[in-house]
Amino acid sequence: MKKNLFIALLFITLSFSPALALAFVGLCCGKCGGNMPMNIPGGGVPETHEFRIKISPMYMKMGDLSNNNTKVNAADLLGMPMMMGRATGKYMAVPTSMEMWMGNITVGYSFTDDFFAGIMAMPMKKSMKMKLSPMMQMATGTNGFTMESQGFGDTMVMSKYRLYTDDPLFPTKQVSFFAGVSLPTGSITEKNKNHPLASRQNELLPYGMQLGSGTFDPTIGLLFQSSASPYWWGINGMYTTHLYKNNRDYSLGDEFRLDVYGMYQVTYNFLMQLQVNSSFKGKIKGEMKDVVNGTSGRATQGNAATPYMTPLWDKNNYGGDQISITAGFQLQPASLNILDFNFSLPVYHNNRGIQLKESYRAMLTWYIEIPTSKSRRYMQMKSKGSDSKLGF
Repeated sequence: MKKNLFIALLFITLSFSPALALAFVGLCCGKCGGNMPMNIPGGGVPETHEFRIKISPMYMKMGDLSNNNTKVNAADLLGMPMMMGRATGKYMAVPTSMEMWMGNITVGYSFTDDFFAGIMAMPMKKSMKMKLSPMMQMATGTNGFTMESQGFGDTMVMSKYRLYTDDPLFPTKQVSFFAGVSLPTGSITEKNKNHPLASRQNELLPYGMQLGSGTFDPTIGLLFQSSASPYWWGINGMYTTHLYKNNRDYSLGDEFRLDVYGMYQVTYNFLMQLQVNSSFKGKIKGEMKDVVNGTSGRATQGNAATPYMTPLWDKNNYGGDQISITAGFQLQPASLNILDFNFSLPVYHNNRGIQLKESYRAMLTWYIEIPTSKSRRYMQMKSKGSDSKLGF
């Protein structure tokens, strides 16, 4: 089904005849390259002395529990972690599915023709369904429970400098350098407050259910964009590293992202897009300390000599590689406004250890450009009147 969907979207995108297509400046400003993806950080260089605002609610669903990419049933992993003094490879609780809601809110400003800076905040909610072992079901009177965390994640401060362009105002090729740092505004002390046993509700949630990294994390990237109207395409590579351990004595794994995208502008105010999004995540370093007594994450499940009571506490069950196909469209309902919708399906996983696999994600973006009195488009609008479309 995934393969058929991809082929159909590709056929629709390529089936429009270039001979019949008109040349378009793009839905976005000409200087930013005309068109840019809204779900990939760093797209485009906005007009000088203009603000841009992006509001992007996103939903992600995870399922298909696997052990090193071999699909497993939750029941096969549930049982007694220790028998006859030996580890059994079983757990008292395992995840069965997860949902995440996130609202990326970005505000940026273009200070010069080549330099842009912005800030991105990320309110989020995570919800993970857990299934209990038979013994825990008898002890609690329930089959499972839901882990939840909610609040603001880490905040990204980012900048972008255009290194090369073939035309400073209406480029068909441009290369930019991206640099940013993630500020540790997301909590790493979220508690397992929904556990059916009151004695466990003061424990920390596992790594993946926390809201942030707990560290200042730099990101660098190199971005390329090109166009031959009505086609736009580009490739973005970004690397995020975690240089030290947080105050819970661990650091998340480094990540490298590679995004390739293509766009076809069907009309002056509508385009279709197709992307290949790759992510490569490293291992967690260190081990989470308990917020109450300073012991390790393993100890929150019993004592330091016993196995983990759930695979979520084992740092070796995090990280891996994923490749997704993303398809979507952009619509310009009014000048200086763009609506973007995209839908992603993973086509390749190489996860490490026992993990849930991503099933799909969807994102809707409302993008707004706000010219200031110093911008070129503000002066154009003033000279042409308030009804001017500013070249769109």
